[in-house]
Amino acid sequence: MKELVAFDLDGTLAESKQALLDSMGEALADLLDVAHVAVISGGDWPQFEKQVASRLPKRADRTKLWLMPTTGTKLYRFDGEWRAVYAELFEDDEKAKILTAFDESLKATGFVPEKTWGERIEDRGSQITFSALGQEAPIDAKHSWDPDFAKRKVIQADLQKRLPGLSINMGGATSIDITREGVDKAYGLKKLNEVSGIALESMMFIGDAIFPGGNDYPAEQLGLDVVKVKNPDGTLAAIAGIVACLK
Repeated sequence: MKELVAFDLDGTLAESKQALLDSMGEALADLLDVAHVAVISGGDWPQFEKQVASRLPKRADRTKLWLMPTTGTKLYRFDGEWRAVYAELFEDDEKAKILTAFDESLKATGFVPEKTWGERIEDRGSQITFSALGQEAPIDAKHSWDPDFAKRKVIQADLQKRLPGLSINMGGATSIDITREGVDKAYGLKKLNEVSGIALESMMFIGDAIFPGGNDYPAEQLGLDVVKVKNPDGTLAAIAGIVACLK
């Protein structure tokens, strides 16, 4: 029996940077009746608050919800309000090195889109995230830019040469996330095991980027049972099945 179900966010629970639909909020509330739930993704806390925390119905048991921004380098719990349990942040010199590498890599690989929406590189404290079309790009533009991850694999390979010793993973529709070495979703899930006391074998993971180089793949490498989905509709179907089994 599984005690905890962990989810990726963008592309799994919601469309890229969009709030949970009411149907997903209700599904998560059903799941929280029978299990703990974790959400681990590259976005920072403000994005989690907008997409997840504020979108759950009143009946949802928030005390069983573990929200893990920036690939699990931050953890938030609810005790009447949402509070940070921990946050592991980059030093200023580390950030500067990463930002320089991004500039050099984008020039070298030539992936400069004709149009962008908002900032392309975001400092999330414990993670630096590159969004190819900008942080505010419309969903249609995001989905059409790199649907097979081919463009980002080229940028990822170049960055790995420039930033040895750092974790560089693809996520969402247009993003590349950079964290300290060893920091990926497996790292975050192991931190969750330590803080929650829930055994890894009692967890399962659901995500849309469970493939080599995808930022959900480390969960499978960690040995968790995983469910691969293509979109939030697939996640809804998976949650319904899990709730039925756990009941």
